[in-house]
Amino acid sequence: MSTYAIIDFETTGLSPAMGDRATEIAAVVVSNGDIVGRYQSLINPQRPIPAFVQSLTGITDSMVRRAPEAPQVMRELFKLIGDVPLIAHNAAFDKQFLDAEYQRAGLRRRTEFACSMLVARRLYPNFANHKLGDLVRQLRLPSSGVYHRAMADAEMTAHLLARMVTDLNTQGLPTVTHQLLCELQRVPRYSVNNFIKRQLR
Repeated sequence: MSTYAIIDFETTGLSPAMGDRATEIAAVVVSNGDIVGRYQSLINPQRPIPAFVQSLTGITDSMVRRAPEAPQVMRELFKLIGDVPLIAHNAAFDKQFLDAEYQRAGLRRRTEFACSMLVARRLYPNFANHKLGDLVRQLRLPSSGVYHRAMADAEMTAHLLARMVTDLNTQGLPTVTHQLLCELQRVPRYSVNNFIKRQLR
């Protein structure tokens, strides 16, 4: 893989369609296996953060009260990640919040997401679950020990992705592109071996 951006949101809830907003964003830009850029910011969601979410993330109303609002943060984020391919763990979640907050800033996402959780389900089908923290522990990946904070989760996803690329290399795929990950995440689990064989022809 050449250059891609891993992003992670913390939010007030599960769905921007239900009025939930972002409270934190982090992005890690990786180029040829090296982290070449980072961005992190708290975001003022302009609404209270539910108590259970504050407990989960550690992000409180007082922490975001003086934080910049989403349009400013999204414009800063876009300067870093531009049009590079995107990756997130449980990308369906992050994609909806990125699109919603981009729209408020007058921006539009022009690249697709690959989902490291969906790819992990294909590569490690015997794992009990594929939550980021559990994958990090099972694969013995580097970890700060902090979960549900955007930068920590983005960096752990970067380590997870590097491991999955290495495992695909071991299976005979010398080059793993963002497009290949997008295709792999849609392959039925029972067809993964056949998918990899087709790439080798």
